[in-house]
Formats: sequence, C-alpha cells, structure tokens
Amino acid sequence: MNRVELQALAEKETERQQQFRCRLLCCSSTPCVSSGALPVQEIFQQAIKNNQLTKEVQVVPTGCMGPCSQGPLVKVQTHDQPDVLYEGVTPAVAEKIVAKHILQDGAEDSVTERHALSEQIPFFTRQVKIVLANSGLIDPERFEEYVMRGGYHALAHALREMTPEQICDEITRSGLRGRGGAGYPAGLKWGLVRKSPGAKKFVVANGDEGDPGAYMDRTIMESDPHRVLEGMAIAGYAVGAEQGYVYVRGEYPEAIKRLEKAIRTAERRGVLGSRVLDSNFSFRVDIRIGAGAFVCGEETALMASIMGRRGQPVPRPPYPSESGLWGYPTLINNVETFANIAPIITRGAPWYASIGTEKSKGSKVFALAGNLNTTGLIEVPMGILLRDIVYDIGGGIPDGRTFKAAQTGGPSGGYLPATHLDTPVDFESLKALGSIMGSGGLVILDDKNSMPDMAKFFMEFCMDESCGKCLPCRVGTVQMYRILDRFTSGTATPADLKKLEELCVMVKETSLCGLGQSAPNPVLSTLRYFREEYEAQINERAARLALAENGGGQ
Repeated sequence: MNRVELQALAEKETERQQQFRCRLLCCSSTPCVSSGALPVQEIFQQAIKNNQLTKEVQVVPTGCMGPCSQGPLVKVQTHDQPDVLYEGVTPAVAEKIVAKHILQDGAEDSVTERHALSEQIPFFTRQVKIVLANSGLIDPERFEEYVMRGGYHALAHALREMTPEQICDEITRSGLRGRGGAGYPAGLKWGLVRKSPGAKKFVVANGDEGDPGAYMDRTIMESDPHRVLEGMAIAGYAVGAEQGYVYVRGEYPEAIKRLEKAIRTAERRGVLGSRVLDSNFSFRVDIRIGAGAFVCGEETALMASIMGRRGQPVPRPPYPSESGLWGYPTLINNVETFANIAPIITRGAPWYASIGTEKSKGSKVFALAGNLNTTGLIEVPMGILLRDIVYDIGGGIPDGRTFKAAQTGGPSGGYLPATHLDTPVDFESLKALGSIMGSGGLVILDDKNSMPDMAKFFMEFCMDESCGKCLPCRVGTVQMYRILDRFTSGTATPADLKKLEELCVMVKETSLCGLGQSAPNPVLSTLRYFREEYEAQINERAARLALAENGGGQ
C-alpha cells in the first residue's frame, strides 16, 4: 500500500458510510460494557435484521465517548439531521430508539427525550480533543475507518517528505512532553536515541498504567489502537528502530484484543512490517503483556519484564536512550505520548505549540473520578484551571456538598485543597504545590472524605506494590502505613506525627526508583494542607485518655 492507495481507501470508506441513512454509534469501551452496552447493541442488531434494514442502518461499536458515569452511551447519526446522543441506554430505552430512529414510527416519545444528552454542555464544549479525536466516532477494529479520518497519512508524509532529523526537530518544536508523568521533552528524548550508536534500536509504548482510578491509556488503546501504532512507526523511522513493543497490563483484555487485531491488519495492509508503505523502512510491533505489577510502569523495570526477567528497577545511568532492551538504545514513551505524534506531523509543530501554556504544550487526557456529578474521560488544554474542570466539565459536587481536595498523579501525586482551585493544571503549577501531573488520574474529594484515610489508602497501595529490591521502600512504606493506621483508628500520638514526617523524607530521598521516591507524596501533601486533621486525631485520643483518668467524667 502507498499514499495514493491510502487516499483511495479513505474515499471508498466515506462512500460506504454515506449509503446508510442511519448509523448507531454504540460505546463499547470497558465502562459502558460493564454497565450493559452489549445487550443494547444486540437489540439494535436484531431490529435491523428483523426489518431487513442491513443496507440502510448500521450499528458501529466504538470506543469511549467520554461521560463514562452516564453509560451505556449511544449516538444516532442520520442524514441531514443533527446527531443525537443518548445516556443510560437500557434495553427498554434501546427499543424506543429503534422505534424512533430505525423504524421512524413518528410517535412522540418522552423516554428518548429524557435520555437525550446535549453535546452543548461544558463537559463537551470545554474539551480540546487531539488524542481522543477519533474516540467514540470510529469502530476501533476497522482499519478503513481510521484511514478515512486521516489515519496513516502522517506516516506516509513522514516517510516520503521528512528526514529522521526533521521529525525529531518537529516534535521538539511542538513542545510535546512525555505524558507518562515525568514530563520529559519528547523531542529531546527522540534525538538522544537517534544519535546513540547501536546495531539495533527499539521503540516501546508503555501501556502499564496502574494508578487507582486511572484508565486513560487503556481507553486510548481500546478506542484508537491504530493511532498508537502510527505514532510508534513514525518514532521508529525517526530514531532508526525496526522493532517496537507495546507493553500492556494483563488486566486490559479488550485493549490487548484490539491491539492484536490492529497489528495484524496493519501488517496485512502494508503500514507495518517489511517495506512500510512501499518505502525502504521496515517496522514490526509486538505486544508484551504484564502481570499487573505497578513497579513495571517504571521504565527500567518495564524493560526487564519485556526481556523475560523479574520486573525490578535498576539504577540509572545508563539511561534507556543509551542502553535499554538487551543493551541497545531504546525509546520509551507512554501510550498517550505516541497518540499525539500523528496530529503533530499532519498539522505541524506551530499548531500544537499554540495550545496550552508556555512550558506545557498541547492537551492532556484525564480520568476524571470521585465525587462529581459527571465523571469520565476528558481531554483538556494544558493550563485549564482546576476550578473549570471540577465545576464546568465535572458539573460540580453532588448533593450540595463542598469541594475539599483534588488528588492528581495517583500514588505518586498529591492533594490540592480548595484554596488552590484556581491553579492552572500543567506540569509546573502542580509541581510547585507538591503534586504532579502523573499519567492523568484526577480524583475529586468532598467534605465527607478524611485525608488521613486517603493517605493510608495510597500508602497501602504503594506498600503492596513495592518490588522489595531496596530497603527504604520495602520497609519504609510498611512503617508509614502502620503509623497512618494508628491515625485512622484513633490511637496516634504526637510522636507518631513526628516519626511519620521523618519517614516520608527518608523514603523519598533514599529509595531506588520512582515508586519509592514518590510514595510519600500523598502523605506529605495531606500534612502540608490538612495537618489539622492529623492533629485532631491526636487531640481526640488525648481527650479520651483524660476522660478515662477522671473516671469517665463522673
């Protein structure tokens, strides 16, 4: 396949879709499937078959549409009419959608009106979709639909009209920073790998997100797998690699299935494998499935796992750009980073750099969770205010309760109190307040939440996920968890508070890898902004002891 054939395929798919008078886009991402999307799709399919409408009506299983808490979601597209999005579609509601849009019986229907979800609400209008541009609009398992929306055209352009140096420069000028958490400039990393000598080089997509409540990378892989593969292929050409690996958590079966199918189709179509798009460049992609260890999100542990070894981190340097997989230069970016590449190549670095802030360019995908009226997957411009995410996109706190804190960055991040609601959400601003961007988990807490409880929750996670290689992390997280347990059980003393702070500093400064170095962050941020809750626990214990010494107040 070449560039001309890609364009012809895109035009053919466009013509195919135009023959349908009605298309039912049914969200088939994990959240919607878990809330009953598959029986809804079966009702649509059966109605089409029973009424012999297979040439007029099409059911399209898509990726995530965004408001996951409102699923199952169905979008109806008909000729010459605005799209209609439905939320909370049960089998009973699906029957009403069949009558209204498939059979077109013309009857007034209050059920579908109640379940219609306007796409003019802030949840949708405040977003800027780059990575998620295709999500919810295409069947992720159909190569033709991806190509119809410009898929693999960036790769064709890069192979025919750009040198590897020009690609690295373009990514550098765009200002794209790694979306895995550290925020390292992507173009700089690519340039280092390109310049590193080596008989072989590798490209790795890190899809091992393990933060509680985070599902950005999973959704990207489920919703638009070809976008990730195209970004990896462009990276392979830019740095001189002919082999790529996608490292995916074993808990993501749907993402694995769709990636496997996408790779097979891409190879068959000639956009992966030997002589990509009739060029002299060859690039193969294989999947490696992780066993669910959080520490394998760290790049050196991830590489060890790919090579069949125990997933434990090793000291750096050397860095992967010099000596990675099997001692060869290796480029590692997370899934979302690769999903940004094709749009940058297609639309240019100045376009991408015009979005976001001076030092944090582009958009960021967040898994918005917690105590909000609307939760789900969002993509917003860097620098958007936290307040706008909470009250505009998320619809505010339910039941009239008060915003208390936002937790960013998962177990490696921290908490931002209400006094920082007007903080821009970007790399620098979050770091200055003792938190991090992380891979994109964003959990909103209200006034019912106890901050010592939240700190204990994340410390328990870090304690369980510690690989045990270094003493500070292996033992320090256990000791911090035990102290936090005393706070939540009401038995903590002033000495415990002092010891907790000392342990946080020790673990942070002496642990081997990022897991241990960042494990104290949730504790430190709660001590920084909610210290009074820890002190209240100590004071309540002292009051109980004093009462007991006085005979229970008798």
